[in-house]
Amino acid sequence: MAEDGARAVSEASGEAASVEGVAGGAGGERSPVQDRSCAFPRVRSLITLQHILEAEKVLGGSLHRTPLLRSASLGDRLEVDLWLKAELFQRTGSFKARGTLNRLRQATPVELQMGFITASAGNLAQGLAWAAREVGCPVVVVMPEGAPESKVEATRGYGAEVILNGPMVGLLEHMQKVQEARGLTVIHPWDDPLVVAGYGTLALEILEDLPEVSLVVVPVGGGGLIAGLATAIKGLSPGTRVVGVEPAGAAGMHRSLEAGRPVLLSEISTIADGLSAPTVGAVALETVRERVDELVIVTEADILTGLELLMTRAKLYVEGAGAAAAGALLSGKIELTEGEKVVSVVSGGNLDLQRLISAVTIS
Repeated sequence: MAEDGARAVSEASGEAASVEGVAGGAGGERSPVQDRSCAFPRVRSLITLQHILEAEKVLGGSLHRTPLLRSASLGDRLEVDLWLKAELFQRTGSFKARGTLNRLRQATPVELQMGFITASAGNLAQGLAWAAREVGCPVVVVMPEGAPESKVEATRGYGAEVILNGPMVGLLEHMQKVQEARGLTVIHPWDDPLVVAGYGTLALEILEDLPEVSLVVVPVGGGGLIAGLATAIKGLSPGTRVVGVEPAGAAGMHRSLEAGRPVLLSEISTIADGLSAPTVGAVALETVRERVDELVIVTEADILTGLELLMTRAKLYVEGAGAAAAGALLSGKIELTEGEKVVSVVSGGNLDLQRLISAVTIS
């Protein structure tokens, strides 16, 4: 992962590194990435700090500047100065609106006329539907049949056409079929450079509000959020650690790092449906190898612990994905230095109440 600060700054502010190659069991709880020799699918480029700064300009004042909240009670437990980046207060309830609006505002007239399509378990669906309404273009979202009903209804409420189709694992294939039949433009759920750059604006706010932050902990699904955030963090504060958190039941980034290419998961099982991507992006994967310091895996119990304490102590109504980073910290999966300034990214708050009740009952 981030081998040294000088290299990270050079890559973030200068020419992007190319990513090329041929298409193609979760590791231990801690997974530092050391081998950089593998190439990954698709000839693409990593995003740079400049891309994120440009996205900030494109977004302007259209989104909320979400608060960075200090949690003394949880920080005291961990013996650190703990801050919560409350992205659950973003438009549509998650960070996804940052990326989708950045992408649509840079779309061509033809793309806007024909419309867009994506695949999503729920948060990107809502973010894209909202952004499409903002710019005035049609959008189709393919969602798994097991998606939380609250997220499906919210997506429709923003004006999108929703197609429910099977489990999360086969979603991208079905999306491609619909795209080809209708001539829509695909917005990749976690590997579109403009979407990832939009996500990176979250990190700019963290660094402006807490310049001395020493550790940022980020939930990982398809990898788009941590790719954007790590690019901004390492470009502006190379000494700050970036640690990613994956659920054990959807550890696609761990498996892909081990395989040297994006791996398609055959089974996904986690309460954190926002982290249930069936695979990771090629650009996101390479970015994690280059700019992320560590990855850890959390159990469902860890996520529920984070969720419970964020609700009861921080009074934040979070979803499973939004609680994963806090769960990793509270479970002791991440090494901490006493008194250091730590930011836990609370990525979303679109919690399906019935799903929570079921998870708590089962546990």
